[in-house]
Amino acid sequence: MAESPAMFSLLRNARVWAPEALGVCDLAVVNGRIAALAPALDSFPSWCNAIETDLEGRTVIPALIDGHVHITGGGGEAGPGSRIPPLSAETFRAAGIGTVVGLLGTDDTTRTTGDLVAWTRELGAQDVSAYCLTGGYHVPLTTLTGSVRGDMAWIDVVIGVGELAISDHRSSRPSNEELVRIAADAHVGGLMSGKAGILHLHIGDGPAGLDPIRKALASSDLPAAVFHPTHVNRRKALFEEALDLARQGSPVDVTAFPVAADEDGWAAPDALIRYLESDAPDDLITMTSDGGGCLPAFDTDGQVTSYEVAAPRALADAFRAAVVAGVPIETALPCLTTNPARVFGLVGKGALERGKAADLVVLDDLLMPQRVMLGGTWYGPDGTASPRMRSNDD
Repeated sequence: MAESPAMFSLLRNARVWAPEALGVCDLAVVNGRIAALAPALDSFPSWCNAIETDLEGRTVIPALIDGHVHITGGGGEAGPGSRIPPLSAETFRAAGIGTVVGLLGTDDTTRTTGDLVAWTRELGAQDVSAYCLTGGYHVPLTTLTGSVRGDMAWIDVVIGVGELAISDHRSSRPSNEELVRIAADAHVGGLMSGKAGILHLHIGDGPAGLDPIRKALASSDLPAAVFHPTHVNRRKALFEEALDLARQGSPVDVTAFPVAADEDGWAAPDALIRYLESDAPDDLITMTSDGGGCLPAFDTDGQVTSYEVAAPRALADAFRAAVVAGVPIETALPCLTTNPARVFGLVGKGALERGKAADLVVLDDLLMPQRVMLGGTWYGPDGTASPRMRSNDD
């Protein structure tokens, strides 16, 4: 159980990327929110009983946002024994992730929207801000109230639809009419509930690629921003399609899964670099981990030959790799912070500024998560509750 957060905290000498570079600053935290951020802040009055922490010039960034996580566990393509267990709050905190968006994948039969909503709330009770998407790979969509709009209107944590599968042998091959209708329900549900109303789409290895999205846009008056394809770095040609789609105003998502040198795909850091070097809008790229999801290999008959399990830690690894490859921190961070906050409509998340949540990560010298503060509470490198940090960590 986490120690009760200090009502007043003062973090001194933090080298802040908010995500823009702010230099060495102090951060005042009151009731889990950033009250002030400046090069030198006065101490709180003595009656506040504030906790002061000297970060000694360590790098501090916003807590990461992971917009594609199988929080109740994914898998199942290789039989019941391949079902992956739910992910714990400690797993996310250790990875420097402060906000997650949970979803169902291939198994939207034994995994239910009700379970997804329950686990979303459980994570939220443990200081990981959590939201979820209704539906799954297949049509008709699995929902809790019987409709997309109902789920979005009546269930506080449901912010959109996903991950609906297209261009994949595991999908139910939705028609253009079905895809447009689902996207319209997501869009209208968002308007009704004041939420993002996004349709998050799993893109497989099928030859159709992003063509179903192009057809849906051409045959409807839906905004391009409703469609959010993921795994677009799994094939190099698919990634080029994603660049074109982003130029039309659709956000696109790269996945931090492993890519071997001989594979026809881009590792997430390489995809980020190529995206930023293109003329596609910088604010329309997001990066996610697919944490808890199954990463299967299939034979020519569509049978699983092997699989790995995606880890949320991959986000921090990909961020570090991009920076080591020469991407400035302030350029790499938005795809993990401000961009997903905007795409998923997460108000108060993704940036370190006055009035926003005090969700931040202290990085070590290798740019990996060392400690995380979520809503004013400190957690250690293993994601478990950490004693309140004081000067010099004593």
